[in-house]
Amino acid sequence: MAAFPEPKPAYNTVLSIIKILENKGFVKHETFCRAHRYSPAISKEEYSHRYLGSVVERYFNNSYLDLVSAFARKENFSVEELEEMRKAIDEAIASERK
Repeated sequence: MAAFPEPKPAYNTVLSIIKILENKGFVKHETFCRAHRYSPAISKEEYSHRYLGSVVERYFNNSYLDLVSAFARKENFSVEELEEMRKAIDEAIASERK
């Protein structure tokens, strides 16, 4: 609680959020007497992968192609960014063919 800036959230609010995250498997705890020490249960990379998968499922009909197409239509990518994307796609294709 000391790390939060003013106005600090209510203790019960923080505890409720942590319990939700723990129930979802994102956070774990160790018990010391009557105190708990919380830590991440998954890596940032794993969380990002899960979150992106959830977004693709909910908003893009479980299609990564629809996700990429939506960004391609809305964003003004530079030639360099498009070349980097092409390189990443080519590397993914080469990896899948091995």
